[in-house]
Amino acid sequence: MTPTPGSAGPTDATTPPPPPELPSAVRRFTPGVRWVHRVTAWLMGACVVTAAILYVPQFAEAVGRRELVVRVHEICGVLLPAPALVGLASRAFRAELGRLNRFHPYDRTWLRSALRRLHAPRPAGKFNAGQKLYAGWIAGAALVMLGTGVLMWFTHLAPIEVRTGSTFVHDWLSLAIGIVVAGHVWMALGDPEARRGMRTGSVERTWATREHPLWEPEPESDDAAESARLDHQ
Repeated sequence: MTPTPGSAGPTDATTPPPPPELPSAVRRFTPGVRWVHRVTAWLMGACVVTAAILYVPQFAEAVGRRELVVRVHEICGVLLPAPALVGLASRAFRAELGRLNRFHPYDRTWLRSALRRLHAPRPAGKFNAGQKLYAGWIAGAALVMLGTGVLMWFTHLAPIEVRTGSTFVHDWLSLAIGIVVAGHVWMALGDPEARRGMRTGSVERTWATREHPLWEPEPESDDAAESARLDHQ
C-alpha cells in the first residue's frame, strides 16, 4: 500500500530536544559581599557582648578587667563602619546596597502579609521588605552609636550637657540594638538556607523561588567567574 501524504508515523517526525535542566543551586552573594557581612557581624557582636559586660553587674563581676573591656568596645565601635567602606570598592556590594535602598510597592504587600501573619505567598525581590528595613535601621543606629560614642570617649569635644545627652542616647540605643540584633539572629537560625547563602554564596533554586519569587538569580556555575569580575571591576 502506498502511503498517502501526511500519513507518516510519529517515528518519521523530528523529536524536539528536551529543554535544558536548570541548576539546582543559584548564586546569591559574592565573596566580597559575604566578607563585608561577616566582618561587620563580628564587630557588632563584639560591641553587643562588651556592652552587656559593662552594663550588667553580674557579667561585669564574672569577667572583670573592665578597662580592657572598655577598650575592646571602643575599638570595635570605631571600626564598625570600616567593612562597608572597604566593600564600596566592590561593584557587587554597591549593587546590593542599591537593592536594599529601593522600596517597591510589592514590599508594602510583603509587610502587610508579615504583620497579619498571612500564609499567602509574599512577593519579594532579592531582599524582602523586612531585610530592607533591618539594614536601613541598623545602619542608621550604628552611625548614631558611633557619633555618641566618640563624644563619650573624647570628653574634650563637647560640654558636659552634650556628653550627658550622648550617654543617655548611647545607652538606650544600645539596648534597642541588642534586641533587634537578637531578633535578626533568631530569624536566621530559623532559615538554614538563608544561612547557607551567606556562608557559601549559593542557595537552592526552590528556596529562592519560594522566598524571593521576584528575584532572578544567576546560575551557580557562573559564580566564580562572575564574582571575580564584579569584585575586581
